[in-house]
Amino acid sequence: MKSKLILCCLAALLSGSAATAQIPVEFFAGHERATADVMFFRFFKKSDNTSSRWLFFNRSRAAVDYRITSTAFLPQFGLTNALSWNHARAKGFAPVLVGQVLYNGVYAKAGVQYAWIKNNTTVFSWFVSEIGRQPVLDYFLLVRYTPPLTKKLNLFTQFESINALPLEKDVSQSFVLRLRLGVDAFQFQFGAGTDLSFSGRQTYSQHTNAGVFIRHSF
Repeated sequence: MKSKLILCCLAALLSGSAATAQIPVEFFAGHERATADVMFFRFFKKSDNTSSRWLFFNRSRAAVDYRITSTAFLPQFGLTNALSWNHARAKGFAPVLVGQVLYNGVYAKAGVQYAWIKNNTTVFSWFVSEIGRQPVLDYFLLVRYTPPLTKKLNLFTQFESINALPLEKDVSQSFVLRLRLGVDAFQFQFGAGTDLSFSGRQTYSQHTNAGVFIRHSF
């Protein structure tokens, strides 16, 4: 437990150095819940202002259900920090350490990350395992595509897949899909989106939260 806390605290401290660049913030208003989401990944800079091999990922997310009571539909939050070492010869693949502080506990994970950022396309993914006796495999994928529509207007598309795969047979699996479709204009991105979640083992329960989003970098 102490090692998990140390890893998460270390990643949180490192975020102070990586946050010198602009930080995108998304607000999503769905028909059942509202979310606030801060997510970015940046290479640490060297003394000559060129990118180092260290890539830092940060995500802070909070959700509030409109049906909230004192005992049910309580707010949820999550903080994820990851640090990877990237070499040009690895073609985007890198070892990664992940620290998470969630509403239901603190977790440390390790595995392999892939990052590909070029022009208007971003692909970011990892496959990690929780460090513990009964690990949970975690697969994350983010694909963002923002091609130009006009000189001042871009299309904004984003797809996320978040998957938790426990190795224990009696523990439920969890799958989350997030879709965003809109436009990028005047440094703002806005449009429609939906969050889909599935949980279970042999049979799965499904939840959908559809709505609109606005995104901006501060």
